[in-house]
Amino acid sequence: MFARIDHTGVAVEDLDAAIALYEGSFGMRLVHRETVESQGVEAVLLDVGENHVELLRPLGPDTPVGRFLASRGPGLHHVAYQTPDIARALDGLRAAGVRLIDETPRIGIRGSSVAFLHPAASGGVLTEIVQPSKEH
Repeated sequence: MFARIDHTGVAVEDLDAAIALYEGSFGMRLVHRETVESQGVEAVLLDVGENHVELLRPLGPDTPVGRFLASRGPGLHHVAYQTPDIARALDGLRAAGVRLIDETPRIGIRGSSVAFLHPAASGGVLTEIVQPSKEH
């Protein structure tokens, strides 16, 4: 069902300071920056091996990441797993009785198809499933 870990999402209050930390101190390379209005975030991807770290700055306090920061502070927000067929993965998860946040995929960063599983269905960890766009 899942091919590999695609990225870990980290909620941050100051995106530029976080980028400086990950590039300067950790030696990661920023490869993409985008505002994703549908998810209420400005997001960047940094390369780490064949995977990524995704830094997420909320566009406002009433967004999912904004509420996360208000209640928990900065830190690990989600783990994302890559799949070659998101519709099939969602069908399999649904059939297994896994609680989904997204019944159908939506568009994520770099045009990928994404869907989230409810944290209660995955050991308290917000889990994202990602099918990269054909360009990536």
